[in-house]
Amino acid sequence: MKLSDIKNNDLKKDQSKELEGDAPLDIRDILQEEGITVQMLVDAALELYVPHPGIETRKKAEELFLAELDLALSDANLCLLIYAGILLEKEGRRGHLPNISKKSYEKDLTFIIADEVLGMSISRYISGDKGTFEFVRFDKQKPGILSKLGPFMDDVIGGLIGGVSANMYTRGMAGSTSKNEKKNHRNDKKSDNSGVIAG
Repeated sequence: MKLSDIKNNDLKKDQSKELEGDAPLDIRDILQEEGITVQMLVDAALELYVPHPGIETRKKAEELFLAELDLALSDANLCLLIYAGILLEKEGRRGHLPNISKKSYEKDLTFIIADEVLGMSISRYISGDKGTFEFVRFDKQKPGILSKLGPFMDDVIGGLIGGVSANMYTRGMAGSTSKNEKKNHRNDKKSDNSGVIAG
């Protein structure tokens, strides 16, 4: 039997395609309750900031980072992944993680990779392989708030910052390229003084 032979029953065909009702909680507020502010995310991201075309200054980088962060956190799926990390961290502090003692949680044992997988999943969800690359960069150097977070949250927040940073650089460079192309196009029009009409 092939997968294509299996009859597809869309059991969710009548389901709404949009979220319904007002969400009672915002992930930013939940992060703030955990001692993680948006400014801390910005500060950690900018510790590893590298000037790129379209993001030549830290001020521009901060503006783009905040815009990309707002865009990312508008996605309910991403917010749920972050929330999963928050819950894992809370349960770890209480010693209530399955198959892991509180002592093992506190040591952040290297063979426990669920935290890394969650961080990579978050960064990849936001911006694909570029996000994963940035996650690794932030995970290794642990700038700002990342050095103060627990075993799960350092990877969760590293994944968030990495994914958002990757999009910041991509969008900044794309904007710069687009501006240069428009400028070159205008210059080409000005320099074409032949008076010949193409036919």
